[in-house]
Amino acid sequence: MQDHAVAQGGTLNSRASASTKCGSAEKPRISVVVQTLNEEKNIAFALQSVCGWADEIIVVDMHSEDRTVEIARQFGARVFFHERTGFVEPARAFAVAQATGTWVLLLDADEMVPQSLSARLREIASTDEADVVLVPMLNYLLGAPLQHTGWGPGQILYLVYFKPEFVKVQDRIHERPQTVPSARILKLEYNGKNAIIHFTYLNCAHFIEKLNRYTNIEARQALERGEERSYARILAAAAKIFARLYIRLSGYRDGWRGFYLSCFMGFYHVVKHAKLRELRSVGNAESVAEIYRKKAEG
Repeated sequence: MQDHAVAQGGTLNSRASASTKCGSAEKPRISVVVQTLNEEKNIAFALQSVCGWADEIIVVDMHSEDRTVEIARQFGARVFFHERTGFVEPARAFAVAQATGTWVLLLDADEMVPQSLSARLREIASTDEADVVLVPMLNYLLGAPLQHTGWGPGQILYLVYFKPEFVKVQDRIHERPQTVPSARILKLEYNGKNAIIHFTYLNCAHFIEKLNRYTNIEARQALERGEERSYARILAAAAKIFARLYIRLSGYRDGWRGFYLSCFMGFYHVVKHAKLRELRSVGNAESVAEIYRKKAEG
């Protein structure tokens, strides 16, 4: 929660070390916001890709236990702290609220902004040709970039660059930022050089670990909403997800990665609803353990 956030560090220019000194004073100002949790292996690459042109870097850290905060400060980032919520959206919404720039760029710790894209983003800010920019993303999965499966840079654009007054950043899991009706929206069509580079899952275990954590949260939220679906609808939706990713969005062209990603995304839907049924019927693991204890004791 915001009450637990504490600002530390200085401005982008004043706190950077000699080897990582960042930023310029050009107008309008651009703020880059990053949320982190134990990202020491990634954060330097992300910040290095923006520190030469961003006017401000905001890092909201969820109490990392490694060198994430230390590295962020080396790049002159203003560091805030946020409680751990199990997903990034609350920390991201808080991070945007701390930004002072005319423009905000949302960046994850495992993402990088190539030089060609940064030049285009600065041009958009200086010419004021839009209020919100939808940006391509090149997603790497298990060591290679995806061009299809719904994760390809030419298939989906992400709302990550905007004037804060034209966007409401959501704090619920997997809910995308929402634009106000008056916003001028610019879509950057992928040209091979203008996509954010995103290094996603390292292996299948990494994917399943996050799937398990996220479906826990989504099941609880679905329970709060009173959501309920039949087995037929659950299976039909999972099959539809697979067909959409693997067939309609050409996942088969991404080889084995496209096949398994399509399977995992359909499975995600099934797991979420299995956990929802579990919560509604028997509660949590402790409740089931109590049932077993009573049964064992006769």
